[in-house]
This record gives sequence, C-alpha cells and structure tokens, in this order.
Amino acid sequence: MTTTLYKAKQIYLIFLIGLLFTACTRNKKVDVSNIPINVHIERFDHDFDAMRTKPMAQQAAFLQKKYGVFYKDYVQLILQTGAINDTAYFKTVREVFNATHNNMHPYLDLKHDVDSVYPGEMEKQNAELTDAFRRIKYYFPKAKLPSKVYAYFSGFQAQTIIGNDYFGIGLDMFLGANSRFYPALTESFPHYLSRRFTPDNITPRVAEGIIRENLFPEKDDDKSLLAKMIYNGKIMYIMDQVLPDVPDSTKIGYTPQQLQWCNNFKSNIWSYFLEQNLLYETDYQRIQMYLTEAPFTPGVGEKNESAPKLGVWTGWQIVKQYMDKHPKITLPQLMADDDAQKILNESKYRPK
Repeated sequence: MTTTLYKAKQIYLIFLIGLLFTACTRNKKVDVSNIPINVHIERFDHDFDAMRTKPMAQQAAFLQKKYGVFYKDYVQLILQTGAINDTAYFKTVREVFNATHNNMHPYLDLKHDVDSVYPGEMEKQNAELTDAFRRIKYYFPKAKLPSKVYAYFSGFQAQTIIGNDYFGIGLDMFLGANSRFYPALTESFPHYLSRRFTPDNITPRVAEGIIRENLFPEKDDDKSLLAKMIYNGKIMYIMDQVLPDVPDSTKIGYTPQQLQWCNNFKSNIWSYFLEQNLLYETDYQRIQMYLTEAPFTPGVGEKNESAPKLGVWTGWQIVKQYMDKHPKITLPQLMADDDAQKILNESKYRPK
C-alpha cells in the first residue's frame, strides 16, 4: 500500500510538472522569425501631400493606381470631399491645403508635427507590427491579415481604419500625449483618451483592431455583462500572446496607477459585480460603464481613483486563469467556445 501511494504521488507529480511545462510553453515567447510576413507601413500622407505641389489630376491618378480602394475610402469617407470619379473634389482638397485660421495654416502645421514625430520609414513600427502579425499567424494559421498598412492624417477624423485588405493608421492621433493640438480637442478627445495618443500605442491599437474587427467580432447575442466580460477577456488574452513585450497598462489603456488599483482591489471588484447582480444583467445602459472608455468607474472606489472598464479587466483575469488551468486548450479553441458560464466556472475565479 505504501508503494502504491508513493507511485500515485509520483504519477501526480509528473502530471503536475507536465501541466506546468505546457503552461510555461504557451506563456513563453515563441519563435516566429520564419513566418514569411513583413509589414511595411506605406506613407500615403507623403504621396497625398504631393497633390499640393504637383498637377492635381496627375497625382490623383497616381494615387488611385497605387492605393486603390484606400484612396477612394480616404477621400470619400474620411475627408468627405466627394466622389473620386468627379474631379469637383479637387476644389475641396485645395481648400484643405490652403486653409488658414488665426494666422495659422492647419494642414501645414499638422504636417510639420507629423513629420517631426514620424520623419521617415517608421522602422520601429514596421518591426513591431511584423512581429505582431507573425504571432497572429502563428496562433491562427487560417487568419487573413491585411496585406497593406497605410499611414495618413485626416485632421483628427479617424485614429485607425480597416478596409478591404488594408489597415490605416492616422498619425495625427499618435503624436504624443503632449501634442500642441490635443488641448483644443478635449470635447471630442478628453485627456483620458488623448494621453494614449502616443507612438507606443500604434502597434497595440492595430493588433487590437485586427483581432476585434477582422478576426473575432463580437456576436450580437452576447447580451449579458458576463458574456461581454469573457469576450473582452479573450481579446485581451490574445493580445498577451501576440504582444508579449507590451505592458499590460498599454494593452488595456490604463495608467500604471489604474492597473495597480485593479490588482490591489480585485477581490472588491469581483464582490461588487456579485453583490450588484451584474453578471447576468443585459440592460446595456446599466452595464456599459463597466465596458467603455472613461476616466474612472462611477460609484466604485474613493476619490475617483478607480480604473475604468472593470468588466474588461475582470474578464481578462478570468480568461487568464481559465487558460492556466487548461493548458492544452489552443487559442482557436478558446475563441470557438461561446459558453461564458463554463469558462467562468472552470476558471474557479475567486480573487482574494
């Protein structure tokens, strides 16, 4: 009997080591250097600016040929200057180039600042996005990734756009938290948003956009707060795997202090959701404050020190704990599992 007990312990120990090894393998940075993806951000903003100095019709034809549907989307949807098959839009483009306001030239001033922050080929972002795209392909081999990535600026109309086989990056909304332009835009972009308009946020926002919009858009029947928490937790968990060097605070859009607050009060946050009977609430007006951007979460914590998006953060912790307990589950299997209740139950999430 003693021998049997010893063997049982030994088998259990081997099993436990195997689980830990598998979990460590998933959390370890995988080698993706052989995946044949190389991202090169094309500076559409530079080619578009040439319309200011070259014959406009000639440059417009060049842009249509080089950028295809992106040029059409940029002119018609972002600048909203009219259809490109009618050259009447040239007049509006000239007005954009030549506009003045209080002895300032908005277009030229913005171009100056964009070129100051991003003077050339954006090699740092090319390398980061190449690594992120390769990791997405590693974990999701069937994923269709954008073949083109374009940089533009649009007068603060769109930070990023996703189109037919392209991803667009609005550089005017990644100029740095202290950009001279952002204080005048607080009505549209309050400081809790614009503080994240930094170069370091480009790769996380591109990766998140592709994961959320292209690969795994939220399903309409995910009505309850729990379903939305688990969905968002899955997205954040994928970002952990494809952005292994990006701080958690940047991935979720917190300040370091907000992230620390969540870690300090995680048991209180979970108790709050349970006590308020929020997990199965489907009234979006009631639950949206736990999912959307804000400076803090009303009614939680003291002196407005709480973090926002507590549903997203908590869902992230649940999914991480679930995956730690199920090391053989792959990311595609995780995303295919729509049973939020099962994931919560099997995570055994009971923060202390």
